[in-house]
Amino acid sequence: MQQFFSSIDIKKFFLLKETSIKSENLWLFTLLGMSALVSSLLALTTGELLLLALPAGLILVYQTIVDFRKVFYLLLFTIPLSVEFYLPGGLATDLPTEPLVVGLMLAYGLNVMSRWHKTKSQFLTHPITLFLLLHLVWTVLATISSNLFMVSFKFLLAKGWYVAVYYFLAGSVLKNEKEVKKFFWLIFIPFLGTVLLTVFRHSLIGFSFYEVHSVMYPFFRNHVLYAAIMALFLPYIIVATTWYKSNSLWKWILMGAVLFFLLAIYFSYTRTAYGALIIAAGAYVVFRLRLMKVASLVAIIIVFLGINHLMTHHRFMDYAPDFEKTITHENFDDLMSATSKGEDVSTMERVYRWVAGMEMSKKEWLMGFGPGNFYNFYKQNSLSAFETYVSDNPDKSGIHCYYLMVLTDQGIPGALIFFFFTFFILIKGESIYHQTRDPARKKIIMAALLSMVIIDAFLLINDMVEADKVGSFYFINIAIIINMDLLNKKELNK
Repeated sequence: MQQFFSSIDIKKFFLLKETSIKSENLWLFTLLGMSALVSSLLALTTGELLLLALPAGLILVYQTIVDFRKVFYLLLFTIPLSVEFYLPGGLATDLPTEPLVVGLMLAYGLNVMSRWHKTKSQFLTHPITLFLLLHLVWTVLATISSNLFMVSFKFLLAKGWYVAVYYFLAGSVLKNEKEVKKFFWLIFIPFLGTVLLTVFRHSLIGFSFYEVHSVMYPFFRNHVLYAAIMALFLPYIIVATTWYKSNSLWKWILMGAVLFFLLAIYFSYTRTAYGALIIAAGAYVVFRLRLMKVASLVAIIIVFLGINHLMTHHRFMDYAPDFEKTITHENFDDLMSATSKGEDVSTMERVYRWVAGMEMSKKEWLMGFGPGNFYNFYKQNSLSAFETYVSDNPDKSGIHCYYLMVLTDQGIPGALIFFFFTFFILIKGESIYHQTRDPARKKIIMAALLSMVIIDAFLLINDMVEADKVGSFYFINIAIIINMDLLNKKELNK
């Protein structure tokens, strides 16, 4: 027996030859093992089970330093799976996406600074990027002049890491059709799982309208967010059906997914989603016929005429609700009927806040009250005639219109910058679409544009650009459009 053991090379037995594992890897394995032991002991001692995630966190940190692209792919996969987690002191975060975003922002920032001389400037100097940077510069100025600086500074930080990761980092990764397809599958697979689970749970209660919120937990805060992400991702699913041959299994799966998502959107009972999909269908025709400039001009004229009509002689007061009749409805048909009569509490509560926002814009018309400050100032600027029985706003929610939010937070100049930035993306995107010769690339551009149209429609009665699931797509869509444009120019130069 002693002779047997003496003939064994211990290093070979444990696969620890110098040629197979480098010394730095041994150091990492040792550190990982120690962290696993320490985190387990701390978790047992304190009862905090989250400490068990420490080794996984160290692996993520290491991978982010070595190759942040893979961590970015992980981030994409977790977007549909993220959950809202409440911290002590009334703070909340989205796990695991927000920590991943912050870590990626730091890693990407260090990478850019260390390789600045090698960084290509086409993406940075693209007209859409320059317009976005103008919007960010004004946001910084509005933060500096904010009535509550710390509130605005926190808002600016959140917006900063969204732009850094979902726009600039995404732009450095999703450079071609192959990467966009990878982006699609990384989102689609977990997203389909969450929708299947939600629809199944909803079916158990007979697709009840009154209890629709109860089936959203934990992946969606409410039915509006649930419907929004389904609607904005639908154009990508439709385009993905064209990637596979007729009668192939994946084509049938994706075509079934299109119908399933439409069914799920219907049973989300979200009026905005219905309207957004109709608008997107019309936008598809507009893009194909090169009419976006005309459509944008018409939309701008209608908006300004509407505002002028409402503000002249205070005509908006004619739309004040009847407090006793403006209630919540338990039946979807009753809700639709009440909406048309101005008796739906959620709609009229929005009007209450919109009127308050317009009053705020009169007082701070140049720089606004500061980013993120609507909730802190709107009640003293509201009109009691528009008050509803939910106006106490215990959830501390915002104005429910992103364009008006920018107006109250950043003043008239900031609102005009964002307003024209929105139309510029669509007009420039249409031009890029018609300049593209590759059919597959054209379809990807169209999917990104229609996704943007759907998000823009939701922004009319929601503030979602800084929301975890919707805000990520807002910036990724723009990055994809720009990269498709740069591919076109590269091929043209060749």
